[in-house]
Amino acid sequence: MTSSTPPSFSMGLNTFKVPKEMYSTNRKTLLQNLREAIPSETEEDYMVYIEGGHATTRNDSDHEPIFRQESYFHYLFGVREPDHCGALYLKSGKNVLFTPKLHEDYATIMGRIPSNNEIKETYQVDDVMFTDCVEDTLAKFCASGGKVLVLKGINSDSGNEYTPPSFNSNDIVVNDEILFPIIVECRVIKSQMELDLIRYCTEITSFAHVFTMKHMKPGMMEYQGESLFRHFIYYNFGARHVGYTSICGCGPDPAVLHYGHAGAPNDRQIQDGDSCLFDMGAEYFCYGSDVTCSFPVSSTGKFTTKQKIVYEGVLNAQRKVIEMIKPDVSYLDCHKAAEGEILKALVKLDIVKPGACTIEELVEMRLGAVFMPSGLGHLIGIDTHDVGGYLPGHQPRIMEPGLRSLRTSRKMKVNMTVTVEPGCYFIDHLIDGALKDGSKLKPYLNAEVLNGFRGSGGVRLEDVIAITEDGCENYTLCPRTINEVEHVMGGGKWPPTMDGDTTLKRTRLTATTPMHSSTPV
Repeated sequence: MTSSTPPSFSMGLNTFKVPKEMYSTNRKTLLQNLREAIPSETEEDYMVYIEGGHATTRNDSDHEPIFRQESYFHYLFGVREPDHCGALYLKSGKNVLFTPKLHEDYATIMGRIPSNNEIKETYQVDDVMFTDCVEDTLAKFCASGGKVLVLKGINSDSGNEYTPPSFNSNDIVVNDEILFPIIVECRVIKSQMELDLIRYCTEITSFAHVFTMKHMKPGMMEYQGESLFRHFIYYNFGARHVGYTSICGCGPDPAVLHYGHAGAPNDRQIQDGDSCLFDMGAEYFCYGSDVTCSFPVSSTGKFTTKQKIVYEGVLNAQRKVIEMIKPDVSYLDCHKAAEGEILKALVKLDIVKPGACTIEELVEMRLGAVFMPSGLGHLIGIDTHDVGGYLPGHQPRIMEPGLRSLRTSRKMKVNMTVTVEPGCYFIDHLIDGALKDGSKLKPYLNAEVLNGFRGSGGVRLEDVIAITEDGCENYTLCPRTINEVEHVMGGGKWPPTMDGDTTLKRTRLTATTPMHSSTPV
């Protein structure tokens, strides 16, 4: 008897196989959570209706940017193509995928048009209908006493509203209150198949970072680092997309938290002795990673003494958070603990003068926000800054310096995936504000020493972790200790045969996997 391989999506060769079952599991999870939220004694049936992303063109041209699916729709159906929508029936559990009826000319430009039966098999759904049947299908369902659940709500990370679909028919009865918080929470807690995919994205991201680091030399341009990273993840692992605009800052540029945008396109030339901050993440079948490495680029491949102290402070912050984070621990408390470790490094550099204050008291007066104005990290999954950070019933956003940038302050739960990305930055306008006359922070800062760090950029270290029953697992397999970073910058082999810091919980760092053996860097 031969064993059959479960149906999956992949990019061929040895790339990761995404089980099609992952999407049916997501659908079942949503329906189960809806059934628990809606009173069982109700006689009404409900249908979830959700629309995918639409094909767009650039401005008034006919150029079509590479399509990337809308995230909620991808979570439920995994459909690659634009202009689809779907429905889930609460009581029966049945699902329907609606596909556009394409003109035959489409085949000339875009390729063969699959039949509805082929689409049904590809996406493992119960039924496939054309999108011109949507309104009649929904109206017929409502005529029998049903209600249609649609998405409407605010993404607490971006502040943007998910607007519900509109219908021409007055016979469609819509509820736009029930669905949003439930599907958001479903996306927060990952299935094992989702965890495996996020691990894959993070491991290939890790080795792409190392590949890039080893090739960076004084005189190169920042964008050459971005190019190396994108080539590595696509050529070796089929990741055509990145999860966000790549940040490749060197010299003063790491002090710009989201450097690399259209107005600053990673276009500085790297100087000998620069400290570089590269923040890049692969995306594969819409799930992604988000990893940051900081490293020296010089003729020696070594950190300077001052660079080491700043770097070690950020690394200690990361160690502290990874040590303490576990179910029921507040991400807000983790953020404050990270700030404390960075302030300790700044005391060592004589930038911070605590006087009679403890580190904890300096944290509470928000001194740490001068150097770490960003939040500790964020939820991650289908979106880099994933949904669910500030849902009703959880700790609300705290509108204080640094803390207002924290993308969630929730207590951790098993199978959440979050980033841990402490940083220490020397940002002129924040330094100016802290040193101005009347500032409550000025007495705790050594202006002469601090001004000497202007223009030096900053350090960020970012890992993707999954919350486990008793702590966390770190999916990121990058060099982190100073010895590891200098080893790689000196041309040393990676991954190592021994883990140089087990407190970082990089459980697969020294494992023998196809990824390690086929693509050593």
